[in-house]
Amino acid sequence: MIKNLNDLIEKTKNREKRKIAIAAAEDIDILEVVEKAVELGLADFILIGDKEKIEKIALENNKKCDYELIDEANHKKAAEKAVELVKKGMAHGIMKGLLHTSTFLRAVLNKEKGLNKGKMISQISVFDKEFGEGLQLLTDCAMSIEPSLKEKKEIIENAVELSLKIGYNKPKVALLSAVEVINPAINDTLEAAVLSKMADRGQIKNAVVDGPFALDNAISPEAAAHKGIKGDVAGQADVLVVPNLQVGNVLTKALTYYAHKDVAAAVMGADAPIVMTSRTDSVKNKLLSIALASYIS
Repeated sequence: MIKNLNDLIEKTKNREKRKIAIAAAEDIDILEVVEKAVELGLADFILIGDKEKIEKIALENNKKCDYELIDEANHKKAAEKAVELVKKGMAHGIMKGLLHTSTFLRAVLNKEKGLNKGKMISQISVFDKEFGEGLQLLTDCAMSIEPSLKEKKEIIENAVELSLKIGYNKPKVALLSAVEVINPAINDTLEAAVLSKMADRGQIKNAVVDGPFALDNAISPEAAAHKGIKGDVAGQADVLVVPNLQVGNVLTKALTYYAHKDVAAAVMGADAPIVMTSRTDSVKNKLLSIALASYIS
């Protein structure tokens, strides 16, 4: 099992190098993180984008540019080419460069030529546990605005899939809300109870699912014991499922900017790992996201 994010970096270095195709790579931030990722031995890359611009940016900023490079200035076509490389087995993952997210995802989710495997894709933030050893997964923090019950089930399944890939045998999934009791006035608590029972009945597999939980009694054994909350998940969650994007997004940013935690990001639910980092992410967090994609591909 991956013990922490530093362990993820070390384990990725020692595995066979995977190749990631980057759509619209004409960006200094992309070239900087690619150079460091290659130096660390985290992955190899195929850069797709405006060749002239990429080489100009590299020259002006003293960055290496001796990677495989495909000249395609059109962002839509660059995204489609990146997907095509994965489909043909020439790349193992895909990364968003300097193009609109909607353009990138349209290529990824194209029903005929994309990486869509018939389920929703969701984002997962990954960071070191505050209590105990291992990685904590938080989802969905960037994609699904107000997920339905069915979509929450798929969000859980995507997180469980990632958990298994990083070494968890049967991850403990906590469904978060403002309170840890079922309150008919708070719909999140009702859906948490339904999802927990679905897991009990085998409709969600390979995980122990429980909720609702407030954040403290999902991750802290002391907080769970203080409130008398029992069960396999209480105070020991591996996966945190938020009720909506607003909660996930704010919580991830709080971890980054208030708690100063390193955070990797994964996008799951497609046929190959997807790296979609923000321009405001630190270089280290971008490298961690690349390492995670490389490790699970």
